[in-house]
Amino acid sequence: MEYRKINGIEDPLFDEMHNLMKKIFPPEEVLEFSLWEEPLKDPGIQVYAAVNNGEVVGATEYRYYQEMNIAMTDFTIIGKEGLGVGPFLANQRQEHLHALASAGSQELLGMFAEIYDPYRVESYEFGGIKPMDPYVRREVLSHLGYKRLDIPYVHPSWNNDGEAVPGLDLCFMPAESHLNEVEAALIVQFLETYYSVLPNKPEAWLQMIQDLKEKEKVALLAF
Repeated sequence: MEYRKINGIEDPLFDEMHNLMKKIFPPEEVLEFSLWEEPLKDPGIQVYAAVNNGEVVGATEYRYYQEMNIAMTDFTIIGKEGLGVGPFLANQRQEHLHALASAGSQELLGMFAEIYDPYRVESYEFGGIKPMDPYVRREVLSHLGYKRLDIPYVHPSWNNDGEAVPGLDLCFMPAESHLNEVEAALIVQFLETYYSVLPNKPEAWLQMIQDLKEKEKVALLAF
């Protein structure tokens, strides 16, 4: 299996990946094809495909913020079962992120991720791919070392329509597994940076940010 970087929407691998996204994720979570042109030119956004015998069987997008020394996993897609796509992507991503941190003479502080809470959202089938089932994904993230941030979480719809998307948890995987809290200011800085591309923020998101600004730290909880 190959770990191939996608550099633009003209890349045939991107067309395959985008079709996988539409198959796996709900519509409000998938950025329209042409709107990917600028993000894929951004050197801070890493998009890689898992290619098996010339076919895209999975993909992951992530980014490293050097000034905060943290990463964000935007998504992980497993398109076929029984190939070890999930571990392959996770291992390749982790190696790359540690290399990016080391290039700046830093040790990666940790990585954020959003995950659906299947106890609140049960309607998504995620393309019928069992490894993408929210129950399975939460267990996988837990085994990787992710913990749930103790906040009521919403995020702005990628449709940029000002709607709040509920039913998710914001998680964090600390590099030091014994850590059980995160500085609230770091969460605010990350979220404001990450969602700066969406000008239409829902009121619920703005209120969440304001509430975080009034905290010092946020607890990390087990799933």
